[in-house]
Amino acid sequence: MTFRQFAFNNVLRNKRLYIAYFLSSMFTVMVVFTFAIFAFHPAFSEGTINQNVLLGMSVAGGIIYVFSFFFVLYSMSSFLQSRKKEFGLLIMLGASNKQIRLMVFLENILIGFFATVGGILTGLVFAKAILLVAENVLIISETLDFYIPTLAIVVTFVSFIFLFFCISIFVSFILRTNKLVDLIKGDKKSKGEPKASIILSVLAALLLIGGYGTAISVEGVYVVYAMIPVVIVVTLGTYLLFTQLSVFLIRLLKNNTSIFWRKTNMLLFSDLSFRLKDNARTFFMVAIISTVAFSAIGSLYGFQSIINGTKDPYSITYSPFLNDSKAIIEEDTNKINAILQEENIDAEMESLELNYYEIAEENALIISASDYNRFASLIVDKELHPEENEAVVVEQSGEAGGIVEDGPKASEWLMEANVQLEDGQELQPKRIVASSVLPTTSDGYYVVNDKDFERLGPPERKDHSVAWKLEEGQKDQIIEAGRKINNLEGDLQYKTFIVDYTIYEINKAYGPILFIGLFIGIVFFVSAGSFLYFRLFTDLDEEKRKFQAIAKIGLTQSELEKVVNQQVAILFFSPIIVALVHGAIALTALSRLFNYNLTVESSLVLGSFAFIQLLYFVIVRYIYVKQVKTVLR
Repeated sequence: MTFRQFAFNNVLRNKRLYIAYFLSSMFTVMVVFTFAIFAFHPAFSEGTINQNVLLGMSVAGGIIYVFSFFFVLYSMSSFLQSRKKEFGLLIMLGASNKQIRLMVFLENILIGFFATVGGILTGLVFAKAILLVAENVLIISETLDFYIPTLAIVVTFVSFIFLFFCISIFVSFILRTNKLVDLIKGDKKSKGEPKASIILSVLAALLLIGGYGTAISVEGVYVVYAMIPVVIVVTLGTYLLFTQLSVFLIRLLKNNTSIFWRKTNMLLFSDLSFRLKDNARTFFMVAIISTVAFSAIGSLYGFQSIINGTKDPYSITYSPFLNDSKAIIEEDTNKINAILQEENIDAEMESLELNYYEIAEENALIISASDYNRFASLIVDKELHPEENEAVVVEQSGEAGGIVEDGPKASEWLMEANVQLEDGQELQPKRIVASSVLPTTSDGYYVVNDKDFERLGPPERKDHSVAWKLEEGQKDQIIEAGRKINNLEGDLQYKTFIVDYTIYEINKAYGPILFIGLFIGIVFFVSAGSFLYFRLFTDLDEEKRKFQAIAKIGLTQSELEKVVNQQVAILFFSPIIVALVHGAIALTALSRLFNYNLTVESSLVLGSFAFIQLLYFVIVRYIYVKQVKTVLR
């Protein structure tokens, strides 16, 4: 058997350890290859699609490529740590340090080659499906047809072969073989009782409570100011949670005899404190990486919900400039109506002259009940019928039926002021109504009886507003109408707001960000799960020896399964639960920043990741328990 065959067989014999590393690497290659398929797609090269999409894909591919380097490097260090005894046996049999380094180099190159080829082939299999998804997410008119991505294959293959080659050289170069006695003993050396500082444990709890409390208590723009301090505090608290607080809590449970001596708890807690201490840094890294994935995808999905949740009772609103004459307003209105007619759009239009009067040293908008009711009838809203000598304060709402919560309300001073009529009589406001009937930028205004309106006298200034309400089922036509209005010369595009067209353009620009963020988040999440797999199976041989010894003094197979299931569940879900809590707090802060309820979006994102992690746990637990149970046969 040649040395190359020996390295190849070594990979096959350690396939249990290498499989997660191989599959995760292959998935990373597939993602980068998918980006390359987009980057070199004919639709992009012909310049028919926004080049910002291409730039975003390139940046995302670079981020994943750089992350892949550290991911592979960490994976290799885990493998090498678990193979100390193997290296010691090879040295006893006459292998030199140079040969051991060469063996590690060949093994990593072998895995890297097959992971690269597998990722490219898997990407080709799912390429058409991903292209179809991208057409909808990216909101592009062009069809992303499937093609043979020769350039994408070459670029991806060369890039990752180079990455694995560099890491293989780096790992083999820094590989140091300790003294032979240390290698042979491997993980049999006593580690001593894990210790935790009470002060640092309390500090961990205080940092997390303080960070969480700050994140969910601040509102509006203060969320941005508090973000960096909260991230630093929570990150430090998370590190101390796994390195100190978790070990301290296990020690408290061990000191409670009623819990510690209950059934198999002695076996569970005695070993758990060691494993939590040994894997603290891994758990910290998994928790932070998973939090980044949860928060990124949750935030992107939340932003999209906020954008698509924008409501306006009118399909089109027109607000002229202050110095526009009636002739300009009429000309602009005719242009809009002509485009609507050209697109065969059925729409009802209402126009209103807005009169502002000086009240309490402020300019207040006052309109007649008949004008208000014309617009209310247009959007099928509740009409107002104030009595003579009565003024109704209308609080302009952001959405139909809801009052804007941020900032001071106009009703606070409108209710305290009186409406002065031309004959000297004053109207005292008596009630407030929340409404979005008028297409106006005023935070609030008065609605008065028509007879009282005629007695107001000349206004301080005038404005104008026009609104169109379209029939349902004309979304495509209104988007095209908006595109035509936006392409007109002059200032009409700046005076006109078309809600469906605006949301369409925002989603079109935002789609690539969501698409890219989703891929990066999934890569981070898969990598985090792989880290847990590595650490779990790195200690498998030691676990086998431990349970084999305990089985000789009466441990049954059912008790073994119970202890193993409890240990694996705690080790597997501890960092994930912490990451889910971090993500929930982060998304709560996001909802308070925009004053928008993101409960559904947060639950959907975090619940999806939790479900995927649960499936992953079931698979890993089955493999792990099956391996441990072999010692009882």
